Amino acid sequence: MQDHDPEGLDKVRDIPTKSDDNASEKCSSPWEVTLEKSEDPKNMAAWYKWAIVLTVSSGAMCCTCASSMAAFAEAGAIKEFGISRTVSILPISLFLMGLGTGPLLVGPLSEVHGRSPVYLGSFTGFFIFSWPVAFAPNVAVLIVFRFITGLCGAAFLSVTGGTIGDLYASSEIGNPMAVYSIAPFLGPVIGPLVSGFINQNLHWRWTYHVITIWVFTILVGLLFMRETYVPVLLRKKAVRLRKETGDQRYYAPMEKENVSLLRLTIISCYRPFQVLLYDRMVLLLDIWTALILGILYLTFQAFPIIFERHGFSQEFVGLSFLGIGVGMVFAALSQPFWNRLTLKEVQKHGTIRPEFRLIMGQVGGVLMPGGLFWIAFTTYPSVHWIVPIVGSSLFGMGNFYAFASTFTYLITAYRPIAASVLASNSFVRSSFGSVFPLFTSAMYNALGTVGATALVAGLAALFAPLPFIFYRIGARLRAQSKFAAH
Repeated sequence: MQDHDPEGLDKVRDIPTKSDDNASEKCSSPWEVTLEKSEDPKNMAAWYKWAIVLTVSSGAMCCTCASSMAAFAEAGAIKEFGISRTVSILPISLFLMGLGTGPLLVGPLSEVHGRSPVYLGSFTGFFIFSWPVAFAPNVAVLIVFRFITGLCGAAFLSVTGGTIGDLYASSEIGNPMAVYSIAPFLGPVIGPLVSGFINQNLHWRWTYHVITIWVFTILVGLLFMRETYVPVLLRKKAVRLRKETGDQRYYAPMEKENVSLLRLTIISCYRPFQVLLYDRMVLLLDIWTALILGILYLTFQAFPIIFERHGFSQEFVGLSFLGIGVGMVFAALSQPFWNRLTLKEVQKHGTIRPEFRLIMGQVGGVLMPGGLFWIAFTTYPSVHWIVPIVGSSLFGMGNFYAFASTFTYLITAYRPIAASVLASNSFVRSSFGSVFPLFTSAMYNALGTVGATALVAGLAALFAPLPFIFYRIGARLRAQSKFAAH
């Protein structure tokens, strides 16, 4: 199955200009603008495309790392502001809520105004509003501006997938998507590791100073990034040609319906909700990834409970997350194997189907509950601490496989509205991620480390069949969807 190309962008035509007198005399109808091969983002230099991928992936890692770094700043905030433990968790939950809500706006906006303006605007806001967080005089300011910075950082959880889809064909998207997929999920693992050392040796506010410095460095990199969204590039070219030639017949596909940019923006902003309401496959995959992210953020409260029983200090509790991180990195390094497996599937079936990307998700669906059950039954103080950490590496591997598989599938299956689909995914995921840490302590106190961890492992096991089911019936469901690429 070939990629859907709603604008006919793969065909390159010569566009007559004002100086082409014969063409102007012969043609009285409007001229639809197309890109030359050198203007197509897919034909950018390989090094430049990878520079874009690494920049936007770093932004995604920074945002999610900023969410979890706050976990180890809780003790300092409790002491300085005199707040309860539940209130101290709100900077994490509200930041995640911002990350989940923001894509509903910025994702669709990128499909109207382009990727670059959204990235620059979002991260500029992230940088500016990080200062009130770092110097918050009270907990109310801290919580409010954490939510706002989460909103600003949301672009990198929805728009990045669309950017990679702009740069690579379906047959080439595996490796770039592997890099992007690991970034937002390695970020929450790195956060406690770094924050543990910061809060063990420095003032808790340095947690947010470090975030501000990191945001600034990425913002500088974004200044050198070119636009990649083809419909917007076509619109800009049409505007330029009309201005240069004085001929008003040039137009871009986005302009042919004669709809204002404001109306296009409004239409695009409710599209993620349409996808959730009317496409059951997207809804179920979103819920699956949301549960996984919720469990990942649950570990930020659960691991201190588990490993403090082993006598770990604050900085060594942060190091306990290395197991998840190592598992994710190992899974990412295995991407060439999955690329070869996908190629074999293409050769076997004689066609490219997005469902081939779900094979990786099948492995992830099994590894995640397996790793969690391993952790659950090895949390006793009598068991050496390395044993549950090994189990957490299996959870990390499964985590990466599930997310990378789902993201790649959604981008290739819903390519025309990839940013909107990922926006709906980010909204559902972050909603779960913001809620799970709030009840973790109470759940672990009531059920114990074994019972509580086994409970979430069981929930993960309930959703494990999804990639197997959609591998078989996904093509049929896509054929019935008005959003999917046909």
